[in-house]
Amino acid sequence: MTGKLTAGLVIAVPIVLFGLLGPLLVQDPSRVDDIGLSAPGAGHLLGTTQTGQDVFAQLAYSTRGSLIVGAVVGVLTLLLSGFFGIVGAYAGGWLDETFSLVINVMLVIPGLPVVIVISAYMPDRSLLLVSVVLAITSWAGSARVLRGSTLSLRSRDYVLASRVAGEKRWRILLVEILPNLVPLLASQVVFAVIFAILGEAGLSYLGLGASGTFTWGTMLYYAQNGLALRLGAWWWFVPPGLLLALFGAALALINFSIDEIINPRLRSQTRAARRGWRMSREQLRKAKEATL
Repeated sequence: MTGKLTAGLVIAVPIVLFGLLGPLLVQDPSRVDDIGLSAPGAGHLLGTTQTGQDVFAQLAYSTRGSLIVGAVVGVLTLLLSGFFGIVGAYAGGWLDETFSLVINVMLVIPGLPVVIVISAYMPDRSLLLVSVVLAITSWAGSARVLRGSTLSLRSRDYVLASRVAGEKRWRILLVEILPNLVPLLASQVVFAVIFAILGEAGLSYLGLGASGTFTWGTMLYYAQNGLALRLGAWWWFVPPGLLLALFGAALALINFSIDEIINPRLRSQTRAARRGWRMSREQLRKAKEATL
């Protein structure tokens, strides 16, 4: 296990557990009390909002909401990119050309403006709807990467040998090709989760996110509308922003480690760079000693 993967898991796992278990241990995040905008204390670990809502309870539900968005977009991206990228490339012929055309069309469509337009014209935006819209506008890049890898694997000797041996096409795809794509699939899913959580946070911050639910983005949106920064209520906007940044960084570290697993040359280059850094420090130390 690489250092990047370890660091990413150390950061990501507690956040995921907090999102899964936190809502079971806190009060209703929408409950209004008469202690508006109070600082963190014994009764409220992270203080309250202007209307007296508990920030810690909102943070727990927001973490779960953002994780749901990431999970839904990750699964949908995996299914769509796998179907259009892997199945089409392996089948070849007119099916591959048709799927490739669909992928190219989706790639040239500007994702963020489309998401903003769709969200703006949807009066009742559920968390599932926002997730589906984000997935539909983000799967094409992964499909293009998977298609290229599948085309390369399709011409390998062991795949050709399986065809000559009379293996069924679906078995060759599932047994010979798909296992070699698992690291790449994992990397694309992690990237999709990062895009989904950050994209949903951006939409919510603009007031176009899911309505009637809590996410990190909606917390930042309500904090902005409540003038939390101007009033010095750091406990209202710092926790969701911090969790958003930490979770994004953790997933990025995990994705980097997966890239090193996929490409051993990248891992060897990283080790060579580290050796170069150590040599540079040693040379710097000797230079300092020579000047004394």
